[in-house]
Amino acid sequence: MKAIKISKAGGPDVLTLSDVAKPEISSGEILIEVHYAGVNRPDCLQRAGLYAPPSGASPLPGLEASGVVVAVGEGVTQWSVGDQVCALLPGGGYAQYAICRADHALPIPKGVEMREAACLPETCFTVWSNVVMRGGLKSGERFLVHGGSSGIGTTAIQIAKSLGAEVFATAGSAAKVAAVEELGAHGINYRDADFVEVLTAHGGANLVLDMVGGSYISRNIKAMAPDARMVFIAFLESPKAEINFAQVMMKRLTITGSTLRPQSDAAKAEIATALREHVWPMIEAGALRPVMDQEFDLADARDAHRRMEQGDHIGKIVLRVK
Repeated sequence: MKAIKISKAGGPDVLTLSDVAKPEISSGEILIEVHYAGVNRPDCLQRAGLYAPPSGASPLPGLEASGVVVAVGEGVTQWSVGDQVCALLPGGGYAQYAICRADHALPIPKGVEMREAACLPETCFTVWSNVVMRGGLKSGERFLVHGGSSGIGTTAIQIAKSLGAEVFATAGSAAKVAAVEELGAHGINYRDADFVEVLTAHGGANLVLDMVGGSYISRNIKAMAPDARMVFIAFLESPKAEINFAQVMMKRLTITGSTLRPQSDAAKAEIATALREHVWPMIEAGALRPVMDQEFDLADARDAHRRMEQGDHIGKIVLRVK
């Protein structure tokens, strides 16, 4: 099969279209003929040699895909050959075929195109597990998400709005602010406004979803309401900061975080079940839809990574495989 390999750690040019062996499924797995693969920042980190795949996972990049089931492993009863699915992958999505655990796949929601479906798993798993399961967002709370125009950000805004939260989102340009406001968030252009001042004027954030870190950490604490929570999912600036923990004590704050890829198969299956119960109905009701940025052919994965790393994208980038 055709697949994108990482020839060595480096920039986008190390991505090469290659002929590789089709993966073989084991018990509890399904084989998917990939139609589209989502492009995510962890793919860029893996390509740069900064995010190794878990033991036993495919070394090929690609953490989510949509397509058609072409084979099922022993013990798989929930899927049949011919089913259309989107799936969270441990790796291997940048290829014509990919394998995943059967309980990490979900049906393509009604009314959703295959290209859009490829954008659902990584973002929905990440947002639901961190914003709801870990962060405990409730109706009526004020929710601050940084990187609001990213795939994660646009998904987080829509899920939070559907749950009845008041959403604030930072972004770095007028176009990106307009995009988050169209989704129902209060847009904050961090180049000319201070999100601490904005949130403080509204009573403080009850939950912060941060993928920046660094200098944002202490500012987040200042922007948070008493008894608020902060969840980290990435550190685009830095994982390190000097903070005043007296403020954490005085406000009774909870600070936590997680990464998705290293979690256990059971944990990911639990998230998938929650998505099918809570998020898939949002999608089918039209309350949540992937915000699409740009589509590239599989052979042009280098350009897709350049687009991701330039930071100008709004929403999701996908690779067309079939």
